[in-house]
Amino acid sequence: MKAVVVSELTGPAGMALQEVPEPDATGKVLIDVRATGVCFPDLLISYGKYQLRPEPPFIPGAEVAGVVVSAPDDSGFVVGDRVLAMSDLGGYAERVAIAAPRVMPIPADLSFEEAASLIINYQTMEFALSRRAGLVPGETVVVLGAAGGVGTAAIQLAKAHGAKVIAVVRREGAEEFLRELGADEVVALDEGWAARVGELTGNRGANVVVDPVGGDAFDDAVRVLAPEGRLLVIGFAGGGIPSVKVNRVLFRNISIVGAAWGEFLRTDPSALARTHADLTELVAKGLRPLVKAKYPLADAPRALADLEAGQVLGKAVLVRE
Repeated sequence: MKAVVVSELTGPAGMALQEVPEPDATGKVLIDVRATGVCFPDLLISYGKYQLRPEPPFIPGAEVAGVVVSAPDDSGFVVGDRVLAMSDLGGYAERVAIAAPRVMPIPADLSFEEAASLIINYQTMEFALSRRAGLVPGETVVVLGAAGGVGTAAIQLAKAHGAKVIAVVRREGAEEFLRELGADEVVALDEGWAARVGELTGNRGANVVVDPVGGDAFDDAVRVLAPEGRLLVIGFAGGGIPSVKVNRVLFRNISIVGAAWGEFLRTDPSALARTHADLTELVAKGLRPLVKAKYPLADAPRALADLEAGQVLGKAVLVRE
């Protein structure tokens, strides 16, 4: 079978499509992959900069959607089932074998491309907004890095939970796309963005700020929080890991909340099925991941390079030709 293999830890330039052996499916669900999500951890892994650090050669890819080829009798799956799955590695391939607890049925209304997009980013943000931030209808959510994969998932899920959403974005030309996702307001991430958010909230501030960026925007993200507001720390795509003076947290009665979905799953693997069930309910009510960038499997290096360069709006997906 064909797969994209990382031969050296030099980022997208260090990977290429190759012929590889079929995966060992003993005790696992073997999936014929129809679509694979392209996510930021894939990019970090290709540089050896993620917490998971396999030695080359290896096949990256953590988000897959496809059709069951074979499955253990006690897995709950049969040949022909449409499934999505979360795996640490192996998804940039024509077939992948994944342990049954990490395999879930695709909601009936979703395509393979949409299903591959519903995995890490949407699971992370459903966990972050519902469990970590305790979002309730009517609250205001500010989303930093709004045009990226995490940002777009945050916008759609916050709206699905009844929030008002202010999207904050650095990229020019993204406003129409963000409003298509459901953003009520769009603010450019430049000098004065925090003041603009203040105006849009009637100077009350935001109840929740979603920050997958870190870096220079962090201090202003803290400033735009309303009393009892929650800042969700999702990641550090901007490169810098910020710090906060704890006295600001104390005297302003705000919370800085971490939301590391992968680490949480290591402590509570059953949370995956519960979160997928919650997302399936939202899909039944109309939630649809918006896939704007599709690449053939062989173009995985280009997809990751585009992601790294900030040229992907929303979610990128690899598809079978």
